[in-house]
Amino acid sequence: MIVVDGTLKRRLGAWLLATVGVLGAFLLVEAYTSAQRAADRAYDSQLAAAGLTIAEAIQWQDGRPIVEMPAAAFQILATDQQERVFYAILDTTGREVTGNLDGAVTPVWQRAAKAESVWMTVQHHGTPIRLHGRELTSAGWESLDPVQIWVGHTLSGREALAGDLFVRTLTRFLAMVLVAGLLMLLAIRTALGPVRRLRQLLRQRDADDVRPLHAHVPGELYDMAETLNALFARQREGRDALLRFTADASHQLKTPLAGLQSTSELALQSEQPDDWRHALETVHASAARTSRLAGQLLSLARLRHASEGSRDTVDLVPLLRETVMQWAERDVAQQHDLGLAPLPEGPVSIQGEPWSLQEMIGNLIDNALRYTPPGSVITLELERQPGSVTLSIEDDGPGVSDDLLGRLHQPFERGGRQDTQGSGLGLAIVDSIARRHGARLDVHNAPGHGLRIDIRFPALPKET
Repeated sequence: MIVVDGTLKRRLGAWLLATVGVLGAFLLVEAYTSAQRAADRAYDSQLAAAGLTIAEAIQWQDGRPIVEMPAAAFQILATDQQERVFYAILDTTGREVTGNLDGAVTPVWQRAAKAESVWMTVQHHGTPIRLHGRELTSAGWESLDPVQIWVGHTLSGREALAGDLFVRTLTRFLAMVLVAGLLMLLAIRTALGPVRRLRQLLRQRDADDVRPLHAHVPGELYDMAETLNALFARQREGRDALLRFTADASHQLKTPLAGLQSTSELALQSEQPDDWRHALETVHASAARTSRLAGQLLSLARLRHASEGSRDTVDLVPLLRETVMQWAERDVAQQHDLGLAPLPEGPVSIQGEPWSLQEMIGNLIDNALRYTPPGSVITLELERQPGSVTLSIEDDGPGVSDDLLGRLHQPFERGGRQDTQGSGLGLAIVDSIARRHGARLDVHNAPGHGLRIDIRFPALPKET
């Protein structure tokens, strides 16, 4: 039973969507951090420019710096967010000359600013601010004295700029995802085009069309197309075999029925009771052969088309002995020497169906009785080997030519013999039962003369 387990389109779409989602998450994180860095660089450059502008406005009087805050510095720091601006100018002693930081610049920060420019985000009266400090050498009237300039502002402007940059990036990203999704759908549809064409090609076929497929397919579908062609080849072989079997079966049934019709017509034209009796005997014998042929046809059809039943552990020793004893008591076996070779001690067990195994042994015996002359010796043997169990039957009859040995298991094959009442179905039934049990059938001429048939079964693990 075939169960629909989603579609390739949905699976490909889900995997691609998951891939885009994971990569998109990383890209969005990177976009957010990049927007933050860009906003920080922009506003930090404003702080640095404001600090330099303030430094240029410093004047010295009596050895002390005097600063009038230039308007240009405030213009540099002015933003649409109306940032609060903080600044402080410290002399060489660390004393605040002017500013509104109220002594917030600690000695640690001052020492750091002596070495290099300082950038930090700190809390000032409960408000986070971005602070920049640097030490500059300012030219006084009598000497060059260093001063430290600290400039800061609140964070709302840079946060707004970072948000604006991120929203723009997010908008472009979503647009790209939408375009990529449409292209992805188009790509999936194009990639699955050969699958749809192959499906349409199969749907357009008639039920009895088993010709090989002729189609251009990508490499991923080549194995499936070759598998379909192999399946069609097996279907052709099965159909041809069925047609041959039907024709052979019709021929086999037509011959005795024609004989019955001729015999009955001759008997009806005669007024002698002896002729009637002879016709009835002929009809009876022909009906028996026809009934046997019909039974074999039904057995062969049952074995080839029936599903496998439950398997049991079967001991072949008593089964073989019982079947041989039953056949030895029949009239057809009275003119032959039918017997058993010494059987192995203990059980010889396999997994199988007792009824079909008994039918297989019966067909082996019946085949040997029909194709050997009276007085022939027919011997059945059971042998245990490592990993296998072999059931054999051997006769000292005329044997079969080597070129016909490989065809004896085919239906209606008589090994070139037309002088017997056999139908040629016995070994075909044996071969079907052997295949049903995973066994191998080997047919070969016995040493000297005669025919030997070996059926090799896989042994149970405890028999191995």
